[in-house]
Amino acid sequence: MLGNFSFGDYFKKEAIVWAWELTTKEFGLPPERLWISVFEDDDEAFSLWHGEVGVPKERIKRMGEDDNFWTSGVTGPCGPCSEIYYDFHPERGYSGANLDDDSRFIEFYNLVFMQYNKKEDGSLEPLKQKNIDTGMGLERMARILQKVPNNYETDLIFPIIEKAANLAKNSYAKADNVTKTNLKIIGDHMRAVVYLISDGVFPSNIGRGYVVRRLIRRVVRIGRLLGIKGNGQGDVEGAFLPVLAETVIELSTHIDPDLKSRMTHILDELRREELRFVQTLERGEKLLDQFLSNALSNEGENGNRPCLSGKDVFLLYDTYGFPIEITAEVAEERGVSIDMEGFDIEMENQRRQSQAAHNVVKLSVGNELELAKSVPDTEFLGYNTLSASAIVKGLLVNGDPATHVSEGSDVEIMLNRTPFYAESGGQIGDNGYLYCIGSENKKQKTIVEIKDVQKSLGNIFIHKGTIKEGTLEVGLEVDAAVNAKLRQRAKVHHTATHLLQAALKSVIGKETSQAGSLVAFDRLRFDFNFHRPLSEHEIMEIEVLINQWISNATQLQTKVMPLSDAKQAGAIAMFGEKYGEQVRVVEVPGVSMELCGGTHVSNTSEIRGFKIISEQGIASGIRRIEAVAGEAFIEYVTARDNHMRHLCSMLKVKAEDVTGRVENILEELRMARNEVSSLRNRIAVLKASIIANKAFVIGSSNVRVVVESMDDLDADALKSAAEYLVDSFNDPAAVVLGSCPGDGKVSLVAAFSPGVVGMGIQAGKFIGGIAKLCGGGGGGKPNFAQAGGRKPENMLDALEKARADLIKALTENVS
Repeated sequence: MLGNFSFGDYFKKEAIVWAWELTTKEFGLPPERLWISVFEDDDEAFSLWHGEVGVPKERIKRMGEDDNFWTSGVTGPCGPCSEIYYDFHPERGYSGANLDDDSRFIEFYNLVFMQYNKKEDGSLEPLKQKNIDTGMGLERMARILQKVPNNYETDLIFPIIEKAANLAKNSYAKADNVTKTNLKIIGDHMRAVVYLISDGVFPSNIGRGYVVRRLIRRVVRIGRLLGIKGNGQGDVEGAFLPVLAETVIELSTHIDPDLKSRMTHILDELRREELRFVQTLERGEKLLDQFLSNALSNEGENGNRPCLSGKDVFLLYDTYGFPIEITAEVAEERGVSIDMEGFDIEMENQRRQSQAAHNVVKLSVGNELELAKSVPDTEFLGYNTLSASAIVKGLLVNGDPATHVSEGSDVEIMLNRTPFYAESGGQIGDNGYLYCIGSENKKQKTIVEIKDVQKSLGNIFIHKGTIKEGTLEVGLEVDAAVNAKLRQRAKVHHTATHLLQAALKSVIGKETSQAGSLVAFDRLRFDFNFHRPLSEHEIMEIEVLINQWISNATQLQTKVMPLSDAKQAGAIAMFGEKYGEQVRVVEVPGVSMELCGGTHVSNTSEIRGFKIISEQGIASGIRRIEAVAGEAFIEYVTARDNHMRHLCSMLKVKAEDVTGRVENILEELRMARNEVSSLRNRIAVLKASIIANKAFVIGSSNVRVVVESMDDLDADALKSAAEYLVDSFNDPAAVVLGSCPGDGKVSLVAAFSPGVVGMGIQAGKFIGGIAKLCGGGGGGKPNFAQAGGRKPENMLDALEKARADLIKALTENVS
């Protein structure tokens, strides 16, 4: 959107005259093709367009409030609008012309005349300073000037569409409407995701990252639907999104040079995301094949055409990202219809659940909104002091307002001022106490333990605590005291998160950005965008860098400044976070500068030390580091040292020799386990040689069969016994063995010789049915299979069934 503004300078006449001059002289649009809309009561604008500019009355349309009156909200600045439309078909004349006819008109320029203030009762009062806010659609103007039928075919987007069509071995000009629409979606979405990734929004399963992921997956799905295979450069397994992204970046070179500098990072991210999703799609294709087979197998049950259920179609769509169009196309090829009505029901259920999740309100709004009308915003004093006197302005017990609360009760307290930090920016709320020692009029002492502090309804601090002694009343003056030791721990950890983000950008790349954080008293947690686990070397490098900054004893600088100045200075802001006109900037000179309202140390030396205790993935593209600093760092290192001392004492070695000693123990343990396993297998073979005598022959099939229990052999030993028996018998032979190795488990194994398999009896299918009696399952190859269960009391019954089923199968096969 292109815009220009005036705040108390020029107004309606100048805005209208200059807009006409820009469109007709600078852009060269034919005046006879331009139509105007004005607010129905705005006679002044109508007069200016007709009398001052010269637009015929027939081409000026009065429109209602929904179309031509702009408001900023329920109350606030507002005013009438005037819009300029371009006429693609002037030959249709004036009679019956409707500006809402998209096939003829397009609105490309909007002038908002902010001349009123809307009050709570809905009435309008004139503003002392009248303002202008105008906007012109860049893509719409490009469409008009380039004489193309829609925005997508302008030189801003069409090269991306054309590239996608080439990859699909298609021609946009010759394509049908459905294909053209799909190509337009690819062009639009690709431009969006390239810019989002460039700005640090990575594909993930949460928040804004999920939006990027959905856009990418839609492009991949549509690409497959159009027949795009590979990258168009001979690699049919390659990703095609990076090829399209190169076109997006090339188009943007003169607009946003930073895009090209981040090109490698953008292409790598798109390649990873596409290839990962293709694997998901392939799993979906296998599941679709299974669903279709099930539908076809039920074809004759009711005489109707086989149909894929709405639940199955939705599962493919929602879980596997499988396009409905592809599902319908593949199903049609197999002669199966799809239950679209059932799919729509499932989709609507998901929408309702999603909407319900968005409608969850954190606080009991009713009573608190009423209370908030009489409770002012809380003045926060905690940057400069940890104790202060304050007046109790409101009390809540179980969400209901109260005037006084007695000893032993949990209570939520609102004060006019407080040194307590309320949870925000990842930093948890302070702990501490409220005191009232008493006076001549009030002899009783009051003590309230504060366990948490939250913000509610804007900037009201809710102190959550328990009354340990006395009574708390609205209007009472109390002394508020923050737990200084816990506050220091929070300050240390919060400053350490700033150092951690700076270290991550230095070690793994400046493109990484914060995706969330927790600043607690005992640790810090930092989530960041990255596509792979950090290596041991990278973790060590990050720790060394942060501890070096700590030892430099750098004095922090905290300033409050305009948001624009902070961004210009290079301060890092959390993407998606809302900031006011004035922001607090916390700087570690030479290391980090961030917008942050949290509490911090004065000097990095207060952090004392920093240690990463874990690094793991929490979602696709999102990693999490947990670390300790300050007092928590000392406690962690001390505990680890104690563990090492104890280990050294147990192993009777020095600390530097522990690793070698443990490696030797593990190797000895591995060898011992191998030896035990070998002995167990030898015992199993010996037992098998004994039960070989129990083999019996099935009639004329001449198949030697053994079905026996082998007590408590484990699964590996049972396998060795079965293999020994089959090998020792002449082909054909069938062996089924069972055991109960303990822990309430059952092990079953089936081994069939080639001759038995050749009769159509497969071990994998056979053993699965037997295992069901033992509350389990299993499978394997035609000649060998294993299974398990958790009902050892049923094992003998299962073996009896195996014996009966084998006799029946072999007898029927021979006959």
